[in-house]
Amino acid sequence: MPFHEWRIARRTLALGERTLVMGVLNVTPDSFSDGGQFFAPGRAVEHAERMLAEGADIIDVGGESSRPGSEPVSAAEELRRVLPIIEQIAKLPDAIISVDTTKSEVARAALQAGAEIVNDISALRFDFHVADEAARAGAGLVLMHSRGTPATMQRLPPAPDIFADVTASLRRSLAMAERRGVARESIVLDPGIGFGKTVEQNVELIARLGALVREFPDVPWLVGTSRKSFIGRLLADAAAGERLHGTMATVTVAILNGAHIVRVHDVRAAVETARVADALRRAAGST
Repeated sequence: MPFHEWRIARRTLALGERTLVMGVLNVTPDSFSDGGQFFAPGRAVEHAERMLAEGADIIDVGGESSRPGSEPVSAAEELRRVLPIIEQIAKLPDAIISVDTTKSEVARAALQAGAEIVNDISALRFDFHVADEAARAGAGLVLMHSRGTPATMQRLPPAPDIFADVTASLRRSLAMAERRGVARESIVLDPGIGFGKTVEQNVELIARLGALVREFPDVPWLVGTSRKSFIGRLLADAAAGERLHGTMATVTVAILNGAHIVRVHDVRAAVETARVADALRRAAGST
């Protein structure tokens, strides 16, 4: 795996020596996997502390569900949900915070409150001013491929060639981010597993991640497969809480195919999986 450095707001993260683990913290009432569990600020901060203790490198705080069929919330409501959490987590030693948002207003306030990364599931399609806020703060920016909106993505006809669709869309988003002033060293790409894609297309993207990495050799990759519905479909319609082993299988393959960061709900399992997968990857590279 090529060695990268990811420049975020107040530090630089080494990528490539080992896989980083991003822990999911949904402060929403309706996320597909853990909606409502951490909606209360006290419980959210406790969960962030637990994920950090388990080895999470980054805590990704989201205040708007992106599950299929979900409806958007206002910027004011999203800010009400995430800002108190970010402010509290920012006080924890060595905590690195990402804000999962598509709104520039939320990105700006979250970065001022202590976040260092903006994770945009629309890759600037919904609000390109997100890039302005990332550039102004020198923050990290994750650009994720998606099709349509959360409300419509599962009703869209499948893309004829998902690999070509992801490549072309992310190339446009990458160019937009750089035009708005974001340094390439601050950008990470994400193929957007589950966002407007069929089960087969999700499997293809994970299996062919190495080809995507080669298309963008100077940009790191994040992959988020955790508990997603395609895993449930592959496991005889297993419920979200019963997809741990399937998730770790996808994490392993993603790492072996070039992922630098994995975004997960189950941090301890992912940290241990990544440690073994990294050792296998290093061994394969030395032969």
